[in-house]
Amino acid sequence: MPNWLVLATEALPAAALPAAALPPLPVALPLLVCALLLIGSRALPIWLPDLVAVLTALAVAALCATIAGRASAEGPLVTWFGGWTPRDGAALGIGFSADAASAGIATFAALLFTATLVFAWNFFDRTHGHFQILMLLFLAAMVGFCFTRDLFNLFVWFEVMSVTAFALTAYRLDDAAIAGAMTFTVTNSLAGILMLAGIGLLYARAGALDFADLAAAVARAGHDPVTAAAFCLVAAGLMIKAAVVPFQFWLADAHAVASSPVSVIFSGAMVAMGLFGLAKLVWVVFGGSAQIRDAVGVFMIAGGAVTALFGGWMALIQRHLKRLLAFSTISHAGIMLVGIGALSQGATAGLLLYVVGHGLVKGALFMVAGILLALRSSVDEIALRGRGRGLAGAGAALGLAGLLLGGLPVGLLDLGARALHGALEAGGHRLALAASLLGTAMTGAAVLRAGARIFLGWGGRPGNEGRAPTLEEQERGNRAYWVMFVPCGALLVLDLAAPTGALVAAAPGWTRSFTGRAALPGDAGALALGAAWMPAASVGLALFLAAFALFGDRVAPAAAAHIRRLHAGPAALLNASHSGLVGDDVVWIVLGLAVLALALAVV
Repeated sequence: MPNWLVLATEALPAAALPAAALPPLPVALPLLVCALLLIGSRALPIWLPDLVAVLTALAVAALCATIAGRASAEGPLVTWFGGWTPRDGAALGIGFSADAASAGIATFAALLFTATLVFAWNFFDRTHGHFQILMLLFLAAMVGFCFTRDLFNLFVWFEVMSVTAFALTAYRLDDAAIAGAMTFTVTNSLAGILMLAGIGLLYARAGALDFADLAAAVARAGHDPVTAAAFCLVAAGLMIKAAVVPFQFWLADAHAVASSPVSVIFSGAMVAMGLFGLAKLVWVVFGGSAQIRDAVGVFMIAGGAVTALFGGWMALIQRHLKRLLAFSTISHAGIMLVGIGALSQGATAGLLLYVVGHGLVKGALFMVAGILLALRSSVDEIALRGRGRGLAGAGAALGLAGLLLGGLPVGLLDLGARALHGALEAGGHRLALAASLLGTAMTGAAVLRAGARIFLGWGGRPGNEGRAPTLEEQERGNRAYWVMFVPCGALLVLDLAAPTGALVAAAPGWTRSFTGRAALPGDAGALALGAAWMPAASVGLALFLAAFALFGDRVAPAAAAHIRRLHAGPAALLNASHSGLVGDDVVWIVLGLAVLALALAVV
């Protein structure tokens, strides 16, 4: 937690409130502000909704940080709404349970929203506060998703996030935005239907929805086809939100057409929320089922490795910067999914740290894309060659973020990656470890290649990225450069300035609290990090791949031409598979659901 945020929270009146009164506050506050903004939307000066939204998101971050600090010292903070506390061991009411890790993820989300709302200052000519209302509603849903201890209300917050995201994707109301929003709406609505069906099966079997009651029922059920089917449906819904292969087809289209501030939230936080929810359910609800643990180990290790490689390769063959970053998000979602599948303390701690580090870096990258779109009227890497000169700060931020994304051994993202590496190595998952390193290198290479081409004018003839789909778009350009750049730089500073030593010491305790278990497999009482050569190898490979893409025609023209020809067919096929047709996306979702069901059936 940043020092300035610690000092701010110590001064909050909330710090003196009873523990049970704290968790609802960071959800209630943005909802209250949304209502007030809506009431006065037509009478407010144009700058006021921006200011109110930024201050509200910052207050939510401070409240969540306070909760994280209290939960670290006292254990999870539990609230039962309306005084409906459990009777005779049965939970009848609705509750929040805020452990330190969940509150930390909520703090990160609120900080990302704060930076994004600053970046979006004066983004629209006139919004009547509607954009800010949607963003604050999105934030409230994320915090509620982190804190809930009831499976049906997890679904409710999931749906609030989805509906808000639909509206934000289509906010500009042009043809491309509406088409992307429709694809998003259908696929994520299908995810909600799958989740609701799974919840119905679990309720029929357990007669309860509280996580603790469900966990007891799942443990009693043993090898139960109904429980397995319920997990299959709920997990598939969350993996659609997380955009892991083969559920990922909606994501690139949504990111490409959404406004830049919305893309920051989508890639920085929303995708990770699906994985966060999945990790919580795997440990807290379904951890007592050996059948489901075995299936998780098979499906999520294999699926995460494939997703990491697929997303990295797709990022390398894109020219549209926002699509490139979207496929990078898919690759890193695969790496996080591997962390869930490893089923160990180190992997879970690495996942939680990686969620925050990746969100900070990816948010900064989408802000750079937004700066280019506002000031250079394009995010097409080929069309922008050399046109980034004069935006030195944005170029430096893109270069640094590309190195961090590619494995630069410094900062919070690196800490999460090294924790995942150590857990995968200890668990014998060497192929998944190699896939994670290669996916990291490819995504870093794609960003570094784009940055060198745009800001330095390097590179001559484009490779297969020159044949990738692109899109002409423009965002409001009469905004101050520094207003867009400051939050971008702040996100990178937060990643680099994270107290890694303190996090290494605290992570095992937070992980045990998050999972609800006194100990996890391989719990040695401290976080084991992977070898130092792993991130060095990853960032070295990223630099090599970027350099070869830019200068291969000069240094080794025959080899570059051969690789381009060899690569052309698969690249065209992969790009064509992302047709943007909703029917195709649904077919892939059904295929993924079938594969997950098969994994549950054979273990």
